[in-house]
Amino acid sequence: MAVWTYSTLVAWSVHSVRCEVIPLVLFRKMITLLLLGFFSLSQADNFDQVYSDLENYRTIYISENGPRLSVVTEQARVVSRRGGNITLPCSFQRDPSSAPNPKLRIKWTKLTSDFLKEIDVFVAMGFHKKSYGSFHGRVHLQGASENDASLVITEITLEDYGKYKCEVIDGLEDDTGVVSLDLQGVVFPYFPRLGRYNLNFHDADKACRDQDAIVASFDQLYDAWRGGLDWCNAGWLSDGSVQYPITKPREPCGGKNTVPGVRNYGMRDKENNRYDVFCFTSNDKGRFYYLTPSSKMTYDEAVLACQKDGAHIAKVGQMYAAWKLLGYDRCDAGWLADGSVRYPISRPRRRCSPTEAAVRFSGFPDKKHKLYGVYCFKRQN
Repeated sequence: MAVWTYSTLVAWSVHSVRCEVIPLVLFRKMITLLLLGFFSLSQADNFDQVYSDLENYRTIYISENGPRLSVVTEQARVVSRRGGNITLPCSFQRDPSSAPNPKLRIKWTKLTSDFLKEIDVFVAMGFHKKSYGSFHGRVHLQGASENDASLVITEITLEDYGKYKCEVIDGLEDDTGVVSLDLQGVVFPYFPRLGRYNLNFHDADKACRDQDAIVASFDQLYDAWRGGLDWCNAGWLSDGSVQYPITKPREPCGGKNTVPGVRNYGMRDKENNRYDVFCFTSNDKGRFYYLTPSSKMTYDEAVLACQKDGAHIAKVGQMYAAWKLLGYDRCDAGWLADGSVRYPISRPRRRCSPTEAAVRFSGFPDKKHKLYGVYCFKRQN
């Protein structure tokens, strides 16, 4: 290796600047940088040799006493139905040597579909307890033991579906667990009297609520697809995506040579894009029925007939829930609240959905001139 002396470096530097006059301070800095650079180059081979086995070493962190607080959820998923009660399991363990903490805090929140926001559900600290929003008066801690943080939810609604986070805060220590609440229910595609592909996301949300339902989640649509739901029109889901389930691939629905699955259009503009919607509902406390004896009637007459029977004209979601969850079967076409005419078939037979169990759709007839029977729903007090 060449030996570089100070005089050699000075000569090289002077030559490199082509004898231009430079300040003395700047010249000295240049010399220092050059020396450091050449020293680094001369040591590169030695560095590789000395640390050739560096990749075999790892830093290991050892926790001497382990975590001082841990939260456990015995079940990752619990299932209930609308109107029922459910317990979301959660327990915690503290360091046995820790003194009792009267300010230990238990907090439950509901996670949104994109996990970017949490909705407060319930907080407890000692004797202080508070429930929030739509959960007010419907939630409390189970309190089976001093380490039990399980949450009891009563009078479950469709909106209660989702993931919940249990968080325990003990001074500077905290830990969390997540539990999913699923509901027994049914997913159904929906479009209004205006026709298909006429709903932006906000219209879709209202359309489902008007039919005693909510906009379905992807998980709910996926479960429905696994259960045989096949629908070739794209619809909104609760996360703002647009998708549709195909069990029998065919040319108009993504191609006949494609595999079955849930087709995904991705996230769409909630204001300006228009599609159908997939709704989710569950059976409610009450009685769904075809009004008998009754003659065929117009829509307005159907509304009054249910009211005279102490009920209301049934909604589309109520028909789907009775059909799917209760096995309701009736081969009579009847008015529903949205002005559509449908009938539910659980036992396929000739002239009544001969090939499959389904809610049959007869369209949106003229309300003033077309005559049909009516389906009513009498809510249980």
